[in-house]
Amino acid sequence: MNVTLKRAYEPPSSQDGYRVLVDRLWPRGISKADARIDAWPKEVAPSDELRQSFHDGRLGWGEFRRRYMTELKARRDTLRELAERAREGRVTLVFSSKDERHNNAVVLKQYLQMLRR
Repeated sequence: MNVTLKRAYEPPSSQDGYRVLVDRLWPRGISKADARIDAWPKEVAPSDELRQSFHDGRLGWGEFRRRYMTELKARRDTLRELAERAREGRVTLVFSSKDERHNNAVVLKQYLQMLRR
């Protein structure tokens, strides 16, 4: 499975393959033309409540990850299609968070890798 992660504020590259925005909100200050996003499945982003709780600090990383994994399981059919695309070629999960290690794209990538099994 060929899934990579990239911040929305980094310029798109021909190496990115199929670019999927995995945030519920469009990244500030970036035009749709400049972002070169191929898909924006908002239903795979964390719920507003979960996202806000994590960003406000009411949830730690471990609890956010656990709850988001639960949300992703409910969207398994949509995510199987994305996992299949990643088996066929590169998929880049595009996110806007400044924290590159603790964000929904990291969890989504882990979930997609679990679907492969």
